[in-house]
Amino acid sequence: MDRRQLLELLERIASGELAPDKALQDLVDFPAARLEFAHLDTHRLVRRGIPETVFGEGKTPEQILSIVDRLSGTGDPVLVTRISPEAADLLVSRWPEARRDPLGRTWSMGALPPAGGKQILIVAAGTSDLPVAEEAAATARFLGRTVTSAYDVGVAGLHRLAAHREDMDKAGVIIAVAGMEGALPGVVAGLVSVPVIGVPTSVGYGASLGGFTPLLTMLSSCACGLTVVNIDNGYGAAVAAHLMLGADVGHGDAQTR
Repeated sequence: MDRRQLLELLERIASGELAPDKALQDLVDFPAARLEFAHLDTHRLVRRGIPETVFGEGKTPEQILSIVDRLSGTGDPVLVTRISPEAADLLVSRWPEARRDPLGRTWSMGALPPAGGKQILIVAAGTSDLPVAEEAAATARFLGRTVTSAYDVGVAGLHRLAAHREDMDKAGVIIAVAGMEGALPGVVAGLVSVPVIGVPTSVGYGASLGGFTPLLTMLSSCACGLTVVNIDNGYGAAVAAHLMLGADVGHGDAQTR
């Protein structure tokens, strides 16, 4: 339930069109739905304009199924990140119309309405960075954003990035994903006037230290204004980009796509 839906419900009660006890049925799981192993924040779409996302890693397929089943009952769109193949198979068997992205390890049912405005460009240094880049792309699309991408354009061959200059100029926010030494976000941030979000990945040989080296490179960048999220956090980068572009907390009905 978003702010607009909640307002309509209150207006119907105030006008006498809807009895309070009937309205209570729509609010039984609001602002939180309680399961044996989880408290689901069904107020988040009203509060932040973004529904609660299910982080799949560490949860059993059965737990994820129960959470998604309860969240879907609210009418809000549902996104699961870091989902295992086993859990995704279970959800697909229940909701075959939903969207599954094996590379980005996401599963979603429905989406927020198209947000309009400028697109989000996602650039990735190497093909090995694609799982994180695709998590960001799937999340941004779930949030109603238009996404374009340029993959395998790292600093080992900067002419590859230059070929996407037109996309960079059209973007409202750029998400730059890189492992190894993590230089790509700083390079991009030095070329454009829009916000750039760096996403360090855990890709790389030993001295990359599981993503700490690219993380420190991005945090130490000379390019001013570069924003950096946690290692492998494509989801967090997409949400930040969505908010930077101006998220409408008063979203209307979610639509299935």
